[in-house]
Amino acid sequence: MESKGLNPDGTIAREGALARVTPAFAPVVAAAHREIAGRFGDGRLHSAYLYGSVPRGTAVPGVSDLDLLLVLHAEPTARDRTDADAAEAVLDGEFEAIDGAGILLVGVRTALAEAEWYDLGFFISCLCTPLTGDDLAVRLPAQYPTSLLARETNGDLDLALPRWRARLRDAATDTDRRALCRAVARRLVRSGFTLVMPRWGGWTSDLEASAELFAGHYPQRAAQMRLAAAAARRPTPEEAVIRTLVEELGPWLAAEYTAVHGTKAARPTP
Repeated sequence: MESKGLNPDGTIAREGALARVTPAFAPVVAAAHREIAGRFGDGRLHSAYLYGSVPRGTAVPGVSDLDLLLVLHAEPTARDRTDADAAEAVLDGEFEAIDGAGILLVGVRTALAEAEWYDLGFFISCLCTPLTGDDLAVRLPAQYPTSLLARETNGDLDLALPRWRARLRDAATDTDRRALCRAVARRLVRSGFTLVMPRWGGWTSDLEASAELFAGHYPQRAAQMRLAAAAARRPTPEEAVIRTLVEELGPWLAAEYTAVHGTKAARPTP
């Protein structure tokens, strides 16, 4: 029987591990560790994590990107962002195995906030793999594939639609359109999966599997979700594809999500 990404007690299992990093990406991860230590080893860093296909062991050389989360003792500043950008540039320029590096920054207080338990907290405890520092997962609640988790992770999809339309309107190059396609497609596939996650009763980050699980519950939208999964893996600058995602699948999915799970709780103003 499939494990559905759960621990024996029914909680969602952490999906990545350093032991799963393939040989093609091991030097990239080692360099990322050095970059982080060199730039943030002055007391600013609480902990660092990998996430995405690299720690899951499914990354494809030359296609996949390197994703990192840095949790800082204080809320991120402009200096922190500048240092993170510099680290991204070094990693992207040094390694052909990755199609770019991305570093997210967050303060430890925000990471542990009760309002974030089932969004950022879930991300850290289940989707992130510790790289260095004290793992915050031990201070966060266990996670289950519930409607609460669905609502708090993707219950704000409607807010993304105007931003996507504006980006599509302003996109001037194929590079712009590919970047938008990738972002939109990934978000839609993940939202499509979490829409049906409580009914399926498990967790996966696999895009194709997510699309098929969604298709089993919404066959009338299966073709569009499979298109999104394909575009997430191989982004296209083709405007017709992006418009299908932004103007057709996106609005329908946002409305269905709200009807099934409700809307994400408002966050305190910083």
